[in-house]
Amino acid sequence: MVTGGGSGIGRAMVERFAKERPRGIVVADRDAAAAGEVARQVGGLAVTADLTAEAEVKRVIAEAEARFGPVDVFCSNAGIVPPIGGFDAPDQGWRQHWDIHVMAHMWAARALVPAMAARGEGYLLSVASAAGLLMSPGAVPYTVTKHAALALAESLAVLYRDSGVRFSCVCPALVETPLVAGAEDSAVGRAVRAAGPALQPAEVADIVLEGIRKEEFLILTHPEVRDAAVLRATDPQAYLDVMSGLWSAVGGTAA
Repeated sequence: MVTGGGSGIGRAMVERFAKERPRGIVVADRDAAAAGEVARQVGGLAVTADLTAEAEVKRVIAEAEARFGPVDVFCSNAGIVPPIGGFDAPDQGWRQHWDIHVMAHMWAARALVPAMAARGEGYLLSVASAAGLLMSPGAVPYTVTKHAALALAESLAVLYRDSGVRFSCVCPALVETPLVAGAEDSAVGRAVRAAGPALQPAEVADIVLEGIRKEEFLILTHPEVRDAAVLRATDPQAYLDVMSGLWSAVGGTAA
């Protein structure tokens, strides 16, 4: 089951997972047409939902289980980028980021993990971002909630270490998806572009599948993210200097 499966990384994961011939595959997305198209392509089930509410997350899972039985692998992938900014971003925008990037993962875990633990098997994959390890200058709500998504995945991995349930968190950098279309029009987008090379969604899906096979907790798609994370941990001032320089170079301002 893949949320946000109608486009971008989510769609690529659906298409890649379908090649493994699962007994069923579910595409959840708020865009009904996109979810339906992808589901038809792979012979799966499309479910339309806004996952910023726990009731919707529970409904999506219930529909999947009614069709195919217990969920073996749940990929919590849905995400947003706007609104960007910092404290100038509206409270509603902060809540949207929090609900889709953190609470949707938590609600899925709440609905699935107890039964998975009772069965002694199951897999929860959450898609965060390189911004969950580092930051995305000028996109503060996105950065903060992606950090929280990684922390949630780490916490669950520790709490359920001996249960048979496995957890992975994907932290991709730039991927050519609809979320970054027109990125050059803003300083935030230019900073993302300048930070490193872009991958195609299908490349990320291949990396994710290999990470799941190896049961890797942290799945990184771009080697430079690991290097930057090491710098952040070992020399925080140098890391901030690098990020500040990047922000200045793309014409970024405080507000």
